[in-house]
Amino acid sequence: MKYEDLKILDELREKGSITEEEYQREKAKLLNEEPASANRGKQPLFGLTENTYLMLMHLSQFAGAILPLAGFVVPILMWTTQKDLNAHVDLHGKNILNAIISYAIYAIILSITVIGIPVAIVLGVLYAVFVVIATLKANNGEYWKYPFTIQFFK
Repeated sequence: MKYEDLKILDELREKGSITEEEYQREKAKLLNEEPASANRGKQPLFGLTENTYLMLMHLSQFAGAILPLAGFVVPILMWTTQKDLNAHVDLHGKNILNAIISYAIYAIILSITVIGIPVAIVLGVLYAVFVVIATLKANNGEYWKYPFTIQFFK
């Protein structure tokens, strides 16, 4: 019975009827795990709570303002070191990577044309706002998908 429910749950996720976060929460319930803390006690996340770690992953994108490429490298390092140990870190890490790559592509394309340069600047401001929103949502234990992202990693 449990496996039939998991199959139905997976189908709902694939159809887009439920979000990834809802899927993970309900899957944890079916497998008799606590949804928000199923991975917390088992994986250290460098001594941080899961929400704090996820928040820092999103926030680390601003590290590029201090050190070139750090806004790309730091989130990737945070994701790759913990992705196999924590499903939420893997989910948020893929989301961050998809956003970074997508917005870099948009910025390059827009920067090629003179008219696109002001639009690229607006895009950069929007991206900064999106990072702040994702950071706040992650700190509250929520998953928030960056708008306009191409799904390179699923």
